[in-house]
Amino acid sequence: MSSIHFILTTSFLAGLSGLALHRTHLISVLLCLETMMLTLFIALSLWSLEMETSSYASAPLLMLAFSACEAGTGLALLVATTRTHGTDHLMNMNLLKC
Repeated sequence: MSSIHFILTTSFLAGLSGLALHRTHLISVLLCLETMMLTLFIALSLWSLEMETSSYASAPLLMLAFSACEAGTGLALLVATTRTHGTDHLMNMNLLKC
């Protein structure tokens, strides 16, 4: 395993562990998700460069588009829950009480 693959794997696992362990605020969950998406984007970009074919060139752009949509949806949910609940603590939110 090369050092780049090790760094990408470590950063993805750091984002995943942050998502699993630090679930107090919605903004910290969104930041961990963005860390994971950024790591996947970099890995997919490096993979498409290693393959050197034109058919894989659009994959990083598609991943970046999905990441932007995920970030926009997450921020919209953050604003909506902050307006309705008054805070972004995940402990105060109950999905069964709508």
